[in-house]
Amino acid sequence: MVAQARLSARADADGPQLLAIDAGQSGIKVRHQGAGARREWTSPAIRTDLPLLPQLIGVIDEAASRGAHAEAVGIGVSGLTRHEFDAEPLFRAAAPALGATSVTLAHDSVTAYLGALGADRGVAIASGTGAVAFAVGARRVARIDGWGNVIGDAGSAFWLGREALDAVMRAHDGRGPATALTEVVAEEFPDVETAYIELQVDPARVERIARFAPGVSALADVDGVARRIISRAAQELALSAYTGLRRVEEDRVPRPRVRVAGGVFRSELLLAEFAGALRMLVPDAEIETADADPLAGAALLPGVDESSSIATLISRARS
Repeated sequence: MVAQARLSARADADGPQLLAIDAGQSGIKVRHQGAGARREWTSPAIRTDLPLLPQLIGVIDEAASRGAHAEAVGIGVSGLTRHEFDAEPLFRAAAPALGATSVTLAHDSVTAYLGALGADRGVAIASGTGAVAFAVGARRVARIDGWGNVIGDAGSAFWLGREALDAVMRAHDGRGPATALTEVVAEEFPDVETAYIELQVDPARVERIARFAPGVSALADVDGVARRIISRAAQELALSAYTGLRRVEEDRVPRPRVRVAGGVFRSELLLAEFAGALRMLVPDAEIETADADPLAGAALLPGVDESSSIATLISRARS
């Protein structure tokens, strides 16, 4: 298998009209580009506990209502499973609504990789509301984590928020040390004992819990509990990145490329601890913050060459 993610077409404002969709758990970002123009807008977050394809069809219909026309549609989506790995229903919606001749669909780990590394080999790890790593080597590809907030997404903003809430409740009932995170949580839940009731019934609880992550980062320099949470998140993310490199045998090459993306890595402390932990395992890793994001990767998705190993992780439908 040839793992190089060859891109057979550029995704830019001067090329064919394209609709790119990055459907994440914090929000949906949409880009319409072509004919010398580009515009973007956002929609409410994808619900991974509900069927995905009807939600994505709704995003396509909204684009059509905004007057968008697109020959190609590229979609990266969080929570995509084999059961819904089918671009055909989306094409049936996009063809009449947008005039589309092709739709490409992939998990957002694939689009995050394309947005960060394009055609290069290495590993891209994205940590926003969720967390996922995607690695490409000379012969194979590998996805690490991205298993959702219930059983995965280690080191994500949700994970950080969940750990913060856990620490606050431990401090509240005496199981754990006092923490300044209590004041952060109290701004939203003055009576912290009601937090679990409110969150359990809130359909937007994943996004709501993830919003506590910046508070953890902000307090990490002055609060020992917050610092330990950041440190553990960095260790988890470094483990995911290393596992990706190891599984595709890129840990054995000189200066393997590692690209990080997502809001969690805006924490300088977390990024430094991530780099330190990863270099303990891969001393010469080339670690950089990615300039692009999954939306840019979604725009590149239609141009991935079908001979690429990444193409096996993309569902295509076209006229």
